[in-house]
Amino acid sequence: MRIARFTVADQIAYGVVDGDTDDMSTLTVNAIDGHPFAPFERTSARFPLSDVRLLPPVLPNKLIGIGKNYADHAREMGGEPPATPIMFLKPSTTVIGPNESVVLPEQSQQVEFEGEIAVVIGRLSREVPSERVSEVVLGYTCANDVTARDLQRSDGQWTRAKGFDTFCPLGPWIETEVDPDSLAVRTEVNGETRQSAPASDMVHSIADLVVFASSVMTLIPGDVILTGTPAGVGPLNDGDRVSVTVAGVGRLDHRVVVAAG
Repeated sequence: MRIARFTVADQIAYGVVDGDTDDMSTLTVNAIDGHPFAPFERTSARFPLSDVRLLPPVLPNKLIGIGKNYADHAREMGGEPPATPIMFLKPSTTVIGPNESVVLPEQSQQVEFEGEIAVVIGRLSREVPSERVSEVVLGYTCANDVTARDLQRSDGQWTRAKGFDTFCPLGPWIETEVDPDSLAVRTEVNGETRQSAPASDMVHSIADLVVFASSVMTLIPGDVILTGTPAGVGPLNDGDRVSVTVAGVGRLDHRVVVAAG
């Protein structure tokens, strides 16, 4: 099931996206009564996908990032894969939706893309055992963990580098019925593939990341875990068009602009 958050006629709602993603013109959004973190019912309201504006599929309380979770990316960053996941936080104000703009800040001269598989938490959870991970995950979406690489190096920690407004495009929807071990992520910039890797290349699996994160902090419905990026990260420039595709989930398109003023 594909769950989207959208706006139409100045109203914001959740809905189920129906149709064949191989033919986007067939897709419709069936509004639901309530929200996806509890039992819900479909309503009679249905709209062509082209008639609505997709919003970020969730507004997370927190975004939990995982660094260097693909061995090739860890090595391109100048190190070896960590034995224990490297965890950081991005503020909720980094989140933007499909077809919105990543804004390049004046403080950085080296902003880079990091296409990722994102996990959306579905229920309040703490210290989740590995055999119950599927019970606390609502589904999966696409993300770009945009990073000011020069600030990441100069600061010695990652809050500023990862935390600018617009630095986490999410979407286009949440796919609830997919095997996380079958997922793969691909990032394209201006139509050129820059990153591509299956989830099986992760140093720490998606299930292991949920277990690890929940051993540190309580996970709240709507929280997002960014599972790390493959090798191939690179610069973003004014006017770039970026897409992050997660096989079996969907494609997240967004653009890049320079900060005004």
